[in-house]
Amino acid sequence: MEKIVVKGGSKLSGKIKISAAKNSVLPIIAGSILSGGRCVIENAPMLEDVFVISDVLKSVSAETVIDKENSRILIDTSNISYGEPSSELVRKMRASFLIMGPMIARFGRFKISLPGGCNIGTRPIDLHLKGLTALGAEVSIGHGYVEAVANRLIGNKVYLDFPSVGATENIMMAAVFADGETIIENSAEEPEIEDLAKFLNNMGAIIEGAGTDTIKITGVKSLRGTVHKPICDRIEAGTFMVAGAITRSKVEVVGVNEEHLKPIIAKLTEMGVSLELGEDSIIVDGTKILKPVDIKTMPYPGFPTDMQAQMMSLLCTVKGTSVITETIFENRFMHAQELKRMGANIKIDGRSAVVEGVDMLTGSEVKATDLRAGAALILAGLASEGETVISDIYHIDRGYVDIENKFKGLGADIKRIEA
Repeated sequence: MEKIVVKGGSKLSGKIKISAAKNSVLPIIAGSILSGGRCVIENAPMLEDVFVISDVLKSVSAETVIDKENSRILIDTSNISYGEPSSELVRKMRASFLIMGPMIARFGRFKISLPGGCNIGTRPIDLHLKGLTALGAEVSIGHGYVEAVANRLIGNKVYLDFPSVGATENIMMAAVFADGETIIENSAEEPEIEDLAKFLNNMGAIIEGAGTDTIKITGVKSLRGTVHKPICDRIEAGTFMVAGAITRSKVEVVGVNEEHLKPIIAKLTEMGVSLELGEDSIIVDGTKILKPVDIKTMPYPGFPTDMQAQMMSLLCTVKGTSVITETIFENRFMHAQELKRMGANIKIDGRSAVVEGVDMLTGSEVKATDLRAGAALILAGLASEGETVISDIYHIDRGYVDIENKFKGLGADIKRIEA
């Protein structure tokens, strides 16, 4: 088992190039099922989650080739057949469930194991199933599996009780081949939804309104293969922006879309971080005295829950009292206990965390409890006195490409070791 060791105290400097968004690539890989042909994903992030969902497609007879040297994924779904994907792979990663919509659309039936993923709280699939049912699928759950059958899908109006990203993606992909028009109301507005729609439209789908709260899909008979380059990872960008602030350094984050980062930019600016916005880059200057802020996570375009842990690490180093309210996942404060091992002063009250800034964090042995918690602990280690050893880093590898070498490139004292 590997660990990451961080020695604090180093100032960061230089440029960091952001990878493509994992949360965009995963549904795009699932959506390639609809093409019935050959798709190429350029500049894909070489991550464990990407490898898992590629293997899920292989388990239903798709041909997938991971070209690590050129960061490219080649997918041929022309010979894909109705079949049950590997339950072991599906339980390993929640995003595997995204193949359900495309498979029902293409084959009229599908059976899949209930999904797994990070232990950050309840993420029910009821909205996914509600949408598929509205399109005419008969859905049943039993013995740890979900099965759906539909002789044909019929366009319909679907209202989501919560703007779930995964449900929006699954319903949107299922509706591509549905007869007539489907309208998804209160849909998720994340940039990754817009990117998936662009990919599907390039294949011949007719999708309007992606990126807003109402998406309209006009059914078509078939799609074709395409080549697609996904958007940059706004959460990775936010993580490195926080790295500049928490180390009181100046770094340039390259390959970003300012529009996707507005809530993060707003909070860092409120804290006193100086941000210089370029065409596709942001220079982060955290050398000034920073102020505490209150944060409330919300669906996009609100502050992203995936940046909550990283911001908590930063606020631990800022004098004064900050309050973080988590409205998306109920178990997403597990990193607070690990930060307290490093000397942080954090009190949890239900869905709120009260963070009192301390003079100095101290290195400790800590555990990555989930993907973003792991990133938060690296950030805390960079700002700590002494050495921080982080275990369970397989969580981090699910969402960050070559993270220790990216930090090394900025001057951080960080390495990966065999435990």
